[in-house]
Amino acid sequence: MTNFGLPYFLQDTTGRITGSEFVDLHDRMRLSLRQTLRDAHRVAYVIYDTSARLLVPLATLDFGPNNALGTIKIGDGEHIPMGQYLARSGSGKSRKFRASDGQDYRWTLQSDGDWQCTNARSGYHIATYSMKPAGEPQYTSSSGCMLTVEEAYPHLVGELLASLTIMRHIEQHNL
Repeated sequence: MTNFGLPYFLQDTTGRITGSEFVDLHDRMRLSLRQTLRDAHRVAYVIYDTSARLLVPLATLDFGPNNALGTIKIGDGEHIPMGQYLARSGSGKSRKFRASDGQDYRWTLQSDGDWQCTNARSGYHIATYSMKPAGEPQYTSSSGCMLTVEEAYPHLVGELLASLTIMRHIEQHNL
């Protein structure tokens, strides 16, 4: 993968947590959040790296009935309850998770409606999910939302998108 000395700017094509494509503005990475099942008992999603030759799931999200939190599976790992994977962290809309690199990361909802992910120990910025600013016009190929991941963390992008999707689900359904 080419290093440009700048973050991955993953344009969210729909802005919906029910499915979207995330395409890097410099065409270095493409992710897909796809709904794979919806019935009365559960809703399931898979996150793929669509820039890879083989579509291998980076993460699988399985929500329970009535929008309840369910389980998450990273790569070929075990299914973990979402409430255990994303533990409450401090006050407000903040939760932390342990990534596959052994580090703890924290997603926090900012006052402007954007989500920020930092290293839970050092506070170092890892990623931001920016919402489309109010009053900005509609686009035909983009929602106006952007997931920005610092260039040193492409190995975590599946986990970042999975944990962000759960955070946005928690916020949307007031869990």
